Amino acid sequence: MPMAEETLGIVAGKGEMPVLMAREARDKGFRVVTAALEGMADHDPAAYSDDHRFINIGKIGGILKYLKSEGAGSVLFAGKVLKIRIYEGKVRPDLKAIGILMKMRDQRDDSFMDTIFAAFEDAGIKVADMREFCGPMLVSEGLLAGGKPGKKEMKDVEFGFRMAKGVGALDIGQTVVVKDGNVMAVEAIEGTDEAILRGGRLSGPGAVVVKVLRPKQDPRCDLPAAGIETILAMAECGARVLALEAGAGIIINREEVVNAAVSAGISVVGFSDPSL
Repeated sequence: MPMAEETLGIVAGKGEMPVLMAREARDKGFRVVTAALEGMADHDPAAYSDDHRFINIGKIGGILKYLKSEGAGSVLFAGKVLKIRIYEGKVRPDLKAIGILMKMRDQRDDSFMDTIFAAFEDAGIKVADMREFCGPMLVSEGLLAGGKPGKKEMKDVEFGFRMAKGVGALDIGQTVVVKDGNVMAVEAIEGTDEAILRGGRLSGPGAVVVKVLRPKQDPRCDLPAAGIETILAMAECGARVLALEAGAGIIINREEVVNAAVSAGISVVGFSDPSL
């Protein structure tokens, strides 16, 4: 349990993760302050925070200044960060961000987050592990929703798991869409849902979607997540199985996701590395 009125900062992106993690943090006794990313945070931070401010993703110095002014000793990075905005000219870096970008060894997600995390910790703000605040959302091994996948589908799950880990090792994405032992789509900058739709269009009904933690990924950020949008994308293209890495994947609003999966005839499974 935190000390009285210990303050936790949240850097909030798109989706419900900031809301859900803030709720769990407040249940644990934290005071929550949120730096909501402009153009990305799509839930009102006033509804789940004790204080908040909207800040452009490029204003790293501004985010640090705000969190420190609120006494945040630790910070969570929650929600989707739309990397495509960089190419749309929506990012306005301040001097701190420019300094961070100059320190990056390359443009990969892992390099970016490693450098960001170091900047926050150098400023005296510990980067918290997401898993400490999303326990109920963590995926366990086994069947989570729908009917048990058949042998052919489970072969695709195992194949997809290996492929997703290989793609993840290259820091490309966390998700692959497979069918009959063929990779139909690999997640890139467009995100999971668009990759599902693209792969589903190529494969036709019956595709398997596999989402994993990248081999060198820092679990303090961007755990492989599935939500209602994932199920809706799968239903739209006729995909039939969603496999998430057990102990690393998370399901956002589990009851809603399970109900939607059952209604759409989609199976959801938690899966571990078969070689372990």
